[in-house]
Amino acid sequence: MIRRRPLLRAAAVGGGAYMAGKNNARRQAEQAQYQQEQDDRISNLEAQQASYQQPSYEQAPPAPYPPPAPEPAPAAAPASSPMLDQLNQLAALHQQGVLSDEEFTAAKAKLLGT
Repeated sequence: MIRRRPLLRAAAVGGGAYMAGKNNARRQAEQAQYQQEQDDRISNLEAQQASYQQPSYEQAPPAPYPPPAPEPAPAAAPASSPMLDQLNQLAALHQQGVLSDEEFTAAKAKLLGT
C-alpha cells in the first residue's frame, strides 16, 4: 500500500509530460506545414513574375481596350392607370382577408367590365 501513491504520482506526471510533448510536436508540425505552404506560394508567384516578358521597344504597343459600351437608358415606368390602381387595391384587400374569393372575383369582373 505504501507504493501506490508514488506510482500514481509517477503515472500522472508521465502522462502529463507525454501529452505536453505530443501537443508540442503537433504544433511544430502545423508550423512546418504552414511554412512549406507559404514557401510554395512564394515560389509560384516568383515563377509567374518570371514568365511575364518585358515589352521590347521593337514590338508594337498592345492595342488599347475598347471603350465601355454606353449604359442603356432606364426603362420608363409604366403609366399608372386608375383601373390598375383599383385592381391593386382589390388584390391587397383580398390578401389581407377583407374580401372573400367570391367578393374579389365579383369586384374584379365589375371593374374590368366583364
